[in-house]
Amino acid sequence: MAEFLSEVRLYGPGFFHAAWLVLWLTVATIIVSWISGLAAALAHGSKYRAARAVSAFYIWFIRGTPTLIQIFIIYFGMPQLGIRLSPFTAGVIALGINSGAYVAEIIRSGLSAIPRGQTESALALGFAPTETMKSIILPQVFRIILPPITNEAISTLKNTSLLSTITVVELTLYAQTLIATTFRPFEFYIAVALIYLALTTILTQLAAWLERRYAALS
Repeated sequence: MAEFLSEVRLYGPGFFHAAWLVLWLTVATIIVSWISGLAAALAHGSKYRAARAVSAFYIWFIRGTPTLIQIFIIYFGMPQLGIRLSPFTAGVIALGINSGAYVAEIIRSGLSAIPRGQTESALALGFAPTETMKSIILPQVFRIILPPITNEAISTLKNTSLLSTITVVELTLYAQTLIATTFRPFEFYIAVALIYLALTTILTQLAAWLERRYAALS
């Protein structure tokens, strides 16, 4: 027990900092993914063929290629075009664009579940298309897609471990640096797994609370 407490005092602050970075990465990535996903979903249903084509290509390419390769393209490939990004920024963009393709499909399925008559009725009552989408359609879509979009957020949180490959010192890379000096992979990888488990559990409970809240309002 004394040895355990000593290790907690020694390595605990580093794990806390790394976990805090994971949370920031996750929040920033979710924001990027929701923006890109909503844009792609709306473009998919656009009356403009070019917008539909761009949306279809984006979803097809992202879902058909490995996430790690997409991270490398953003971080190692963009400098060849004169665009240099910090590891944090490149990681958020790469994971956000990746998750956005899946979010787009989730939103699209939610939009298809809303009867078209609601949009037509709102327009007949004088609502602008943007106001119809913002005030009538999207709130209903959010209730429908909450469970699957929560699962995608959890996947995004776990995917932050891939950013260790581009020197983002999150939980995985921090553990690897400790293992390199202590030669104790079992303990530190178990610690990382437990921290990720705690973070995903918190996110799951938050989603469950949101579901209960929206169920009570409906």
